[in-house]
Amino acid sequence: MDMIKKHILPTLLFLGIILSFPLGALAKTGGFDASDVKTSGAFSMDKAKRGATVQAAVIIEIPDGYHVNSNKPLGKFAIPTQLRVSGPNGIRSGPVIYPRSALKTFSFSQEKLSVFEGRAVLRFTVNVPAGYKGDALNLHARLRFQSCTNEVCFPPDSRDIEMHIQVVDATEPTKSINSGTFGRRR
Repeated sequence: MDMIKKHILPTLLFLGIILSFPLGALAKTGGFDASDVKTSGAFSMDKAKRGATVQAAVIIEIPDGYHVNSNKPLGKFAIPTQLRVSGPNGIRSGPVIYPRSALKTFSFSQEKLSVFEGRAVLRFTVNVPAGYKGDALNLHARLRFQSCTNEVCFPPDSRDIEMHIQVVDATEPTKSINSGTFGRRR
């Protein structure tokens, strides 16, 4: 019992203190922080028509000096970017189309990694059934990613992005929006 009090309890106390320390504070280096990576959602149209498909996207804004591992990062220990989209019953989203990645080598790894830099647009479609009863559509997108600087990777991060669009009858007019995101492939 004395051995437990003398050796194990102080070790457990030390581990408890370390584990309660915010991981983000440990990763903070040179003024960089994983929270500097911004995320948002967008639709290609101002309204979604019943019985039609609308394009949607989650955008990752990656500051200079950062990168985010791609959906297929190549590194054995690199965490891939993943996007999951869910909506109300009857709403189907198509597969996520990830942007083209860049192959880069960094000081913390001798192997090339597949990464996103700058602005990464993850596209998908949303099918609104003709019989959809609601007048609005609320999508929930969950993005999981790992951001890094050239020297260090931060702990994986998950972001919840809520996306809302009005739903109208198939005969009502709609207009294209967000042409900077949907006008061309990146």
